[in-house]
Amino acid sequence: MTNRRLAWVWTILTLLTALLPSTLRAQVAPEWVRQMPRHTNAVASVAFSPDGRLLASGSWDRTVRLWDVQTGRTLRTLTGHTHMVTSVAFSPDGRVLASGSYDDTVRLWDAATGAPLRTLRGHTHWVSSVSFSPDGRVLASGSYDDTVRLWDVQTGRLLRALTGHTSWVYSVAFSPDGRVLASGSYDRTVRLWDAATGAPLRTLGHTSMLWVYSVVFSPDGRVLASGGGGDDGNVRLWDVQTGRLLRTLRGDTGLVYSVAFSPDGRVLASGSYDRTVRLWDAATDAEVRALRGHTDDVRRATAQRGGSTARWTRATL
Repeated sequence: MTNRRLAWVWTILTLLTALLPSTLRAQVAPEWVRQMPRHTNAVASVAFSPDGRLLASGSWDRTVRLWDVQTGRTLRTLTGHTHMVTSVAFSPDGRVLASGSYDDTVRLWDAATGAPLRTLRGHTHWVSSVSFSPDGRVLASGSYDDTVRLWDVQTGRLLRALTGHTSWVYSVAFSPDGRVLASGSYDRTVRLWDAATGAPLRTLGHTSMLWVYSVVFSPDGRVLASGGGGDDGNVRLWDVQTGRLLRTLRGDTGLVYSVAFSPDGRVLASGSYDRTVRLWDAATDAEVRALRGHTDDVRRATAQRGGSTARWTRATL
């Protein structure tokens, strides 16, 4: 599989914002919005700014690009990473953009100007995932060095390194209240941590999965969804308070690389190696729809706040 083919990245635009059940039941087809121009290599991650006006993309071409969502125009290209960019995330206030890279660093950028703010060094292997705390003060990063690290966004200081995973950490996510941090790993587990102290809270086991590639909290923070791959289903829903497995969503026929809740928590989207995005009713586990059109595996699904119509973007950024 070529790097060019890996560049098909799925972005669910306003679809995940306010997908009303009535809209879904009416079988309203998603509306094609826009296909952006290309990076010069595979796109590994995309993220919307909080106001929905900007889209950031991180690529194997070692750059981060900022796009105007309305026009599809490239606003600026951020350079500085010396290896592939694997993850991008906006701070909750939209002022700071974080990027993680295979150069073992996390970089923080001024989202308005594209100016570099600081480089966070400390990981000893590739950085696979970055996530801001809800108050924007702390950044979490997951790495192939088997650790999760927490950084002070204002100073760039390393606050703590969380150890316990026995293999690569693919995904990190804060709970909506910022109290819990989740991490998914190649060691087939999801770990929950106290975000304030770094203390481990509980370990959620995916004993039959190949790995855990993506984790995301529901908007109310009560449920955690994890995506990966295994014979018993590729998406799992967990009770955050108890660590109990609530449900397993079956339907994807390939590894699930990404999961995302709609802002109202009613719909869960999963992006898969089987080239589909599947939409699930989060309350009943029923598959609402499988969205097809990609010609290769789907690596990222994301939600944008503020909107009410079913629209989507397939981005070859």
